[in-house]
Amino acid sequence: MPFQERGADALLTDMLREGRLELSSKPEILSRTNTLIFVIGTPIDEFLNPRLTVFREALAKLASYVRDGALVVLRSTVFPGTTELVAEVLREHSKRVDVAFCPERIVEGQALEELRSLPEIIGADTPEAGDRAEALFRRLAPGAVRVSIREAEVAKLLTNTWRYMKFAVANQFFMLAHSAGIDYDNVLRAIREDYPRAKDLPGPGFAAGPCLLKDTMQLAAFSADRFPLGHSAMQINEGLPSYVVAAMERRFGTLRGRTVGVLGMAFKAESDDPRASLSYKLRRLLLWAGAQVLCTDPYVRDDRLVPLDRVLAESEIFVIGVPHRAYRDALLPAERLVDIWGSAGRISL
Repeated sequence: MPFQERGADALLTDMLREGRLELSSKPEILSRTNTLIFVIGTPIDEFLNPRLTVFREALAKLASYVRDGALVVLRSTVFPGTTELVAEVLREHSKRVDVAFCPERIVEGQALEELRSLPEIIGADTPEAGDRAEALFRRLAPGAVRVSIREAEVAKLLTNTWRYMKFAVANQFFMLAHSAGIDYDNVLRAIREDYPRAKDLPGPGFAAGPCLLKDTMQLAAFSADRFPLGHSAMQINEGLPSYVVAAMERRFGTLRGRTVGVLGMAFKAESDDPRASLSYKLRRLLLWAGAQVLCTDPYVRDDRLVPLDRVLAESEIFVIGVPHRAYRDALLPAERLVDIWGSAGRISL
């Protein structure tokens, strides 16, 4: 496997051994099947707006190989209207197909478990397309939720944006308390302890990854930028590394010439995926502040990273970039530790 996914290594080995999985970069393979699943996501352009031309470009190369009567399912998060665009382009190539949008609902690292435990959203504008898509995913999912294509596209964006906004609320609460000199650990304990209506308040931390920020941007674009809550969430979450560096300078004095170790460069704990990780933004800000920065991660492959032993031996200040379990036993000195996650039991900034 090219990335960490619980149980996927063994499954991939079994499928390859049994000859049930075939890989190809040749578009001719599409003509052999009546079921096509596209996992092309919507990228963001230099103006932070969705770039839909990627679908036209891909379909222009693939359309001639699509069978008449095929079921075409879009799986990755897309800008609302993209599935209709795909259907339109295929019609332009005289293809009669059923098109559906059935978004992924899984958490990276838990895909195999959640594919089998979560109901699948079936977005289709005709009964035929909906029935075919539901029959496909009923082989995996325990249930199905039928909606229109546009409703499914918006539902996926709202789901990721809601998660991103919850992290923004948590980070804003933390910064408000910390700026006032208030112990946020005690605040969180007071809010959550034996109080069910606050159990879902997350702790602070870097909100990153390849989906949450991008999809909040897509929802903002869909609303013609009349989405102040979403824009605020982006400012808060993307601004947290800058807040951390400023707080470090207040606590430790100038960082110029000092060696700072950043532990964890993936976008979340126990992952090897560094896409959109805010640890890299933190690294850049620390370098701009004049620090010497050593970065490490037990999972991420990056030539700029160094072994944990070297970080522990040479760093004056330590920052938990991602709370991997491996760092819980690292015996980091509390007086020189920055840990906004509270991974060792207490938030430290």
